[in-house]
Amino acid sequence: MEKRLSSRVKTTPQNVQEANEGLFRATMNLPDAAKHCGMTHKEMKLTFWEFLKYNPIDYVLVKK
Repeated sequence: MEKRLSSRVKTTPQNVQEANEGLFRATMNLPDAAKHCGMTHKEMKLTFWEFLKYNPIDYVLVKK
């Protein structure tokens, strides 16, 4: 049986922005977002926390 090694994805600002927006909009989960931009899960979590800290919310909360 042959093992395949996935090629390392280069981390770029564009990839990171796409992954953060995917996490924010819930179109990506954490493992997919981390893989998309070539980061570990921990790095992606830290990056996403920074994204949340410096980007304002753009949705309205509706109270019932």
